[in-house]
Amino acid sequence: MAATSGLMCISARGVSIAALDCRGFVGRVAAAGRSLPLALRRRGAGGVARCTLETEKKEATKASKVGEGDGWIAENDGLVRSLPLFLGGGALVAVLLNRAFSGIAPVADSSSAQSRSDVLALALAATVLLQGLVWKSIQPRPVVSIEMDGVECFNMEKSLPDEAARELKWVWDALRSATRTKAMVVLYGGGCVLQAGIAATTMDGSAAPVNASEFIKGALYKGVQKSGRQNYLANLILYPGRFELSFLPSNTQAVLLQPLGDDGVLVLASDTIRGFTPADQAWLGTIAEKVDTTLQDWVASSTATVEGQAPL
Repeated sequence: MAATSGLMCISARGVSIAALDCRGFVGRVAAAGRSLPLALRRRGAGGVARCTLETEKKEATKASKVGEGDGWIAENDGLVRSLPLFLGGGALVAVLLNRAFSGIAPVADSSSAQSRSDVLALALAATVLLQGLVWKSIQPRPVVSIEMDGVECFNMEKSLPDEAARELKWVWDALRSATRTKAMVVLYGGGCVLQAGIAATTMDGSAAPVNASEFIKGALYKGVQKSGRQNYLANLILYPGRFELSFLPSNTQAVLLQPLGDDGVLVLASDTIRGFTPADQAWLGTIAEKVDTTLQDWVASSTATVEGQAPL
């Protein structure tokens, strides 16, 4: 597995994530099936934004070795599971042959050191053999992605400034390309700022809107805001709280709720059970911090504009 991803947006001039055109890099990461440490920086006198991959040598070497080892085991899963059977069976036959051709009486004698050694070796060989049977009987369930029942939509708050809108669009494109995200909903300041991806279908075949006021009253939203931590519903069907997510398709497999400061929540939906890896969750946490800052500025500017209007 690759090291935990981190997203750093460093800019003396306050450049947003959306200003960094990293969709090509994110696409290559997704195509490679890896989650890599990512650093997005603003560099150069001309103020040209670009993506640079920064990884410490020690971490890169360690991640490479671990990844290669995991890949070999995954590709030879059947052989690895059968190894204890071959080792245990071979050891068992070797002990019996040694007993048969060593000239020792076939009846075990507790006073004989050889007999005690053979009994111990037989017990160890049987243990390894049984372990192989257990490994063969327990097979991992393959990761299967389903086709979510719903319609594509992209609804954004019209009062958002262009910079904030571009940033949210970039976040959606990045998550959709680099993870198994199929739907994203951003709730902030008591309303729905963005609904993108696959949404539930209404009676007339259109995308089901997000009832922000009802969702905010629910246990899922309150729980995330109270804890200040992610809430990962890896197998959504097992959670009663799934009924609060009426704006998502009924066959959504996994949902990740990420708090956006003290005034919002980012909801991601996946078409795969356990569709978000630990690296995805860490990456999302860093993205959420930047999104929270951007939306805070928008709310503050909107409030200042309203307060600055002259009374009628």
